[in-house]
Amino acid sequence: MTAFSPELVAEYTRSGAWTDETIADAVARQAATQPDAPAIIAEDAVLTWREYDELSTRLAAALVTAGFAPGQHLAVLVANSAATHVAYLATQKAGLVIVGLGPRSGIAEIRHILGKTGTRAIMTRSVHRGRNATELAGELGLDRHLVLDVAQRSISVDGSPVALPEFDQARSLVQGRGRGANDAFFINSTSGTTGLPKCVIQTMNCRKYFVPLAVEAGALGDAEVVASMVPAPYGFGQWTAHVLPPMRGYPVVLTEEFSAEQTLRLVQQHRVTVLAAVTSQFIMMLNSPVMDEVDLSSLKVLFTGGEKVPYNRAAEFEDRTGCAVLQFYGSNEAGPVSVTSVADDREHRLGTVGRPIPAMNLRLFGPDGSDRTSEGGPGQVAVRGPGLTPGYYDDPAANAQLIRPDGWMLTGDIATLDEDGYLRITGRAADIIIRGGQNISVLAVEEAVGSCPRVRQVAVVSCPDEVLGERVCAYVVTDDGAEMTLDELTAALAAQGVSKYMWPERLVTLPELPLSAGGKADKVALRADAARRFGSAGGR
Repeated sequence: MTAFSPELVAEYTRSGAWTDETIADAVARQAATQPDAPAIIAEDAVLTWREYDELSTRLAAALVTAGFAPGQHLAVLVANSAATHVAYLATQKAGLVIVGLGPRSGIAEIRHILGKTGTRAIMTRSVHRGRNATELAGELGLDRHLVLDVAQRSISVDGSPVALPEFDQARSLVQGRGRGANDAFFINSTSGTTGLPKCVIQTMNCRKYFVPLAVEAGALGDAEVVASMVPAPYGFGQWTAHVLPPMRGYPVVLTEEFSAEQTLRLVQQHRVTVLAAVTSQFIMMLNSPVMDEVDLSSLKVLFTGGEKVPYNRAAEFEDRTGCAVLQFYGSNEAGPVSVTSVADDREHRLGTVGRPIPAMNLRLFGPDGSDRTSEGGPGQVAVRGPGLTPGYYDDPAANAQLIRPDGWMLTGDIATLDEDGYLRITGRAADIIIRGGQNISVLAVEEAVGSCPRVRQVAVVSCPDEVLGERVCAYVVTDDGAEMTLDELTAALAAQGVSKYMWPERLVTLPELPLSAGGKADKVALRADAARRFGSAGGR
């Protein structure tokens, strides 16, 4: 069953925005035309297109023989690696729905996502980020645990090794089971604007929609080499690492943990031409002394974003590498909204988020999502087009906030559209902090901090950071009036299982919170205070 109405599928298929080709089809196409060319270059394995296709098919067959049914949810918790993409592709071929878990997610966040999606099975490697994965699966209380070892071409299910069928037999076992291009095939999480992470439904056609746009924006050819430094479960990492490479036949270079120095050396070693990295990552590369030690002349394009791209640092990256710094503006839910291009001059390429994608039909509404504004804004960005996901999984209240009754999806961003047709983001209607490309819900952090011992009141705001863009700053009032240390707070959050990316990195204890005229915490005053206190702290 498709995730969209038959009428919508027909409309976007007629326009050419959507096709019937799946990611599995694309990998098989590359395996047929360039079987021995590298597909994935990662720390745990280097796979050719033939090996990628065959191993994922054999793993899919093992899932079938292990009793997994079409449409069943399977969580995948694996750091960026060959195993990640083999697991994703095998799950799709077996007809299952992938629940993609961020590799840095804390136990509380994982429990929430698994509970929200009704997922009772998880696939990991034997060790996840230094922890025994069997112990982790046991703590989660799941029904089934699969352990994948790509290097050994092996898998165990519920503690017992399972033989991978030979390729020909495996193809027969999975024939006709795979997810279609318009089926829900992936569920990933986003912080959204409030509360705990929301679970976003993805289809292959929604993710594939980025590919021709990226090719045009970057003037990409037939022989590019991609390096994606963004975790694969999230939208940016998904289209750059899991979708673009097989659709175009490009090899993809991966690292399990981002390191500026390692990334720079990999670009030189593999003659990478297309690099995908969030803003904080490319700034870390600029700050690394290795930047002056390596040959980066192969780079043609850096796709970046996830947060505001600082003009001067982006210009420095262009000057030092000779590549163009480009960005898609959009979201996990909305897909691509606008894009900058190598054809844009530097002022527009680095000073705006580009021109809106025509088929996404951008409109500007009032900050609360009502009352369409003038064409130039300012107003809240809303879109309706082939890049949109079906919405949140099993969350009608959140979908009602996200999608207007007339079908326009709201982004929560305030923008203007200039007379040349370029979009500029001027603010956010939603109360979120963007740290290194990660959306962090202020409300979720406040809820977590507020439940810690000794915390009587809390207000969370962003404070500026030259590398990550923003960091999380918490202002607390304690029960006893004594100062709370950051170590004390983070220890309490760790004990709750709160994901580390949600931990405040700045902490101020106050005798009382300043209040606005409406009686709420005066966050304007607190943001100004945070900027004074920590604005010069840089990346420390």
